[in-house]
Amino acid sequence: QVQLVESGGGSVQSGGSLRLSCAASGHATRMSCMGWFRQAPGKEREAVATIESGGSTRYPDSVKGRFTISRDNALNTLDLQMSTLLPVDTAMYYCAADWSYYGRCPSQYTYWGRGTQVTVSS
Repeated sequence: QVQLVESGGGSVQSGGSLRLSCAASGHATRMSCMGWFRQAPGKEREAVATIESGGSTRYPDSVKGRFTISRDNALNTLDLQMSTLLPVDTAMYYCAADWSYYGRCPSQYTYWGRGTQVTVSS
């Protein structure tokens, strides 16, 4: 079984900050690849931050310098600190996890949480 439960979403004004958390349980606690993804209405889902068990991280240019992903392997949690939020960051944010294959994380993750809404007003 795999369970990922997000928390921490909400509404914030432009320039504000939010911290999202994801609690992992079951097999998710042993998965090397974890990440945060988002999907805005009418848009495709996109990765906003990924992290491997060794700590290496990736961010798209749109959030680089504003978002920071971190994981606590002992507590089985995955966090996303978001700063200088913009209205374009408004979306449903999802925590995801997967196994690594030959030392690499997949481009499409298999296991997903239900999401938490982030709304940024101007």
